[in-house]
Amino acid sequence: MNIVIIEDEPLTAEDLEDTLLEVEPGAKILAVLPSVKAAIAYFRENPQPDLIFSDIQLGDGLSFEVFQAVDITKPVVFCTAYNEYALEAFKANGIDYILKPFSQETIQKTLLKYKKLQESLAPEKPDYQALLQLLDHRPTQKPQSVLVFQRDKIIPLPIDQIAVVYSQNLVTHVLTFDQKKFTLNQNMEEMEALCGNQFFRANRQFLLNYKAIKEASQYFGRKLSVTLNIPFQEEIIVSKAKSPLFLAWLAQ
Repeated sequence: MNIVIIEDEPLTAEDLEDTLLEVEPGAKILAVLPSVKAAIAYFRENPQPDLIFSDIQLGDGLSFEVFQAVDITKPVVFCTAYNEYALEAFKANGIDYILKPFSQETIQKTLLKYKKLQESLAPEKPDYQALLQLLDHRPTQKPQSVLVFQRDKIIPLPIDQIAVVYSQNLVTHVLTFDQKKFTLNQNMEEMEALCGNQFFRANRQFLLNYKAIKEASQYFGRKLSVTLNIPFQEEIIVSKAKSPLFLAWLAQ
């Protein structure tokens, strides 16, 4: 289940992301969008997710402006501290309307409601075995390099030379094992898809190469703090929801 969150409060967004992954471990949070402007730009450039969780009152307007500007066909769960927008929410593909602060039980009920809705609308299941056979015979080759920018030059950088991919002020950067820093055009989700299993998405900000990890230690709230084997000033914290997955990946 692919999910996009529209929320301008970072702590609330992180809490919602952690709760969703605890309730639905197989879910994937594709993006957390902090404003009307960012949400409109994202949905115009990216495929729509399976489900959207959206706050209503954002810093630059109401999230309903997003659904007026872009033709969203996927279901939306509205999360807000106010209940006066309920009618308008259900006019904008809303399937549920939950009040903050939400609980794990609330999110669980909402996801169950979504799944029942999907089952009632689902078409006849395709022949997955035939699809798998087709996929087995389809040539698959991940790119070995990514294009990076250095002043006025565009340089192919081998992915195995990247120690960490990180986001700063909505711009994606990479740091190599020999301490070179470059800027990318790709966002973090695109880099996660490109880099493959050799890398782990610690949180929304960091994507780590297995070979760059020196150690991990316990952090507050069942989170993990990660230390790299190269100089890196930013603190890297793995959320409690992702910590078991990270440890399993680290032990491979």
